[in-house]
Amino acid sequence: MGNHHSSHKLTAAGLLISLGIIYGDIGTSPLYVMKAIAGDRIISEDLILGGLSCVFWTLTLQTTLKYVLITLRADNKGEGGIFSLFALIRRRNPNLVWPAMIGGAALLADGIITPPISVSSAIEGLQILRPEINTVPIVISIIVLLFLVQRFGTSIVGRFFGPVMFIWFSMLAILGLINLTQDLSVIKALNPAYAYNLLVHYPKGFWLLGAVFLCTTGAEALYSDLGHCGRSNIRVSWIVVKLALLLNYFGQGAWILSHHSGVKMNVNPFYGIMPDWFVIWGILIATMAAIIASQALISGSYTLISEAIRLNLWPKVRIKYPTVTKGQLFIPSTNILLLLGCIFVVLVFRHAEAMEAAYGLAISITMMMTTLLLTYYLFMIKRVSFIWVSVIFFTYIVIESSFLIANLEKFSHGGYFTLIAGGLLCSVMIIWYSAHKIKRRLTEYVNLEDYYPMIQELSSDTTIPKYSTHLVYLTGADNVKTIESKIIYSIFQKQPKRADIYWFLHIDVVDEPYTMEYKVRTFIPDDVIRIDFKLGFRVEHRINLFFRKVVEDMVKNKEVDFTSRYNSLNKRNLIGDFRFVVLEKHLSYDNDLSVKDQFVMDWYFILKHISLSEASAFGLDTSSVSVEKVPMVISPMEGYQMRRVY
Repeated sequence: MGNHHSSHKLTAAGLLISLGIIYGDIGTSPLYVMKAIAGDRIISEDLILGGLSCVFWTLTLQTTLKYVLITLRADNKGEGGIFSLFALIRRRNPNLVWPAMIGGAALLADGIITPPISVSSAIEGLQILRPEINTVPIVISIIVLLFLVQRFGTSIVGRFFGPVMFIWFSMLAILGLINLTQDLSVIKALNPAYAYNLLVHYPKGFWLLGAVFLCTTGAEALYSDLGHCGRSNIRVSWIVVKLALLLNYFGQGAWILSHHSGVKMNVNPFYGIMPDWFVIWGILIATMAAIIASQALISGSYTLISEAIRLNLWPKVRIKYPTVTKGQLFIPSTNILLLLGCIFVVLVFRHAEAMEAAYGLAISITMMMTTLLLTYYLFMIKRVSFIWVSVIFFTYIVIESSFLIANLEKFSHGGYFTLIAGGLLCSVMIIWYSAHKIKRRLTEYVNLEDYYPMIQELSSDTTIPKYSTHLVYLTGADNVKTIESKIIYSIFQKQPKRADIYWFLHIDVVDEPYTMEYKVRTFIPDDVIRIDFKLGFRVEHRINLFFRKVVEDMVKNKEVDFTSRYNSLNKRNLIGDFRFVVLEKHLSYDNDLSVKDQFVMDWYFILKHISLSEASAFGLDTSSVSVEKVPMVISPMEGYQMRRVY
């Protein structure tokens, strides 16, 4: 674990890796942005120069200023993304969980469209060479293959990604430059007056923002991937990337004006600016870049889900760490979900043009949510002056609201798909989060000291058969002096559990990524012991393993006598047996829940069936685990007056 931050120093290798991991989504947008702006409109100077001007100012204000310069400062111990940002401010204002959930769900939903649109746009270049070719099966095969390699981790692919993206950006820059030098007059589009003219005076010009917006959709992914590459690598490489993108956009603009002025354009200008002999190479490089773009989004989705789990916004699912590299993880259930979503999108929309219509609507919602959280962070945590925060807030709310309104035009053309997907993901988060709050409200705690005499008596009462030498419970009680009443119920009332030593384990997930500490408190020597684990949000909860480690240390320090207390085994110094008791809650029938809470809890238990069991989530060895169902009583029977009749 020692080299987590070595990748964050500014190095040539770091820059190459950032090219490979971060800029896939934003880097492949030249494949479809100018084509989407031109649409089936008659090509005019107002349209193309206005479109280029909008693209330039969007990349400058939205990507460079908001994300690369301002948002990247909001890092949580080197981690980025909307949930990391929320983790920084949740102690100050827990209500900001709502924009975080909406933003996170919308980002995941748009992640379902990025792989299909990038890969389709690239593969559809084949239709220049063979117009009759059906691209759908090819696109689906590429996407399926991409999801199959996820389980091996992205570090292997990452090494190969950097050089490919370097070739891609070089190609964008060179092709753009060749076409730009043939008509330098398009450079005047840098003047924002052209953008203003397009949005205000061009017929239905404002709605073109929906197409322009596609040039910045990857900005949010750029922030999410902060943990993979580090701030300085992202900032330096962005200068090169932005230059390559702009050269290509302006080259496409020059080509469109010189070849299609006054008529409708029926080719993708991205391939149009290539010499004929180069098209097949262009398609090949574009396909590889599109695969890399999809990869960036997939790994971004894993990070999002794993952060949501530790913030109690998502059901516990199995997370695998294929490599030791920081930030590398693989979530099988998310992988299947995304794969099915991508195949569905390809089969329903079939062509990149139809996907453009659905793309961007959800991401504009995410960007607005990030703006909300970011301004709160700058003002409350970073203490930036109110005037500056207001300027940032109003500038971006105006820009992003305009994008959102323009994108709403896409609703009926397929935008509904990302909104439905985002809505479903968001509902899962809301249910899980609300249920967690209801559960905390309903958990009763009792003072552990009151039960010391009873525990000691039970431990030495030989009339009760021994349940286990060491009995281990997981407790959620933050206060060390208290314990859940259901644990006391389990020890004394369910089936009295006689043991030599009672252990209570507590896990505290902290905002540092890789903390691993523990503290031992002995309440009654050789009888009642509590262990508190402090684990970073990136550390897997392998409690079985950690607990054994603690026990070995305690035996070494002679803090506890571990030899079995059965006479026959004690002679031979054998260590006693361990038993973990996991208490699973279920809703009891004696409840008076409000309709809303009842709805939340019903769905929570449905989701709980699909998620990992408590034992698996904590990495317990199933051979030594007993699971007990305990009722969650909400309002007990006090309200009922029973009358005895004689």
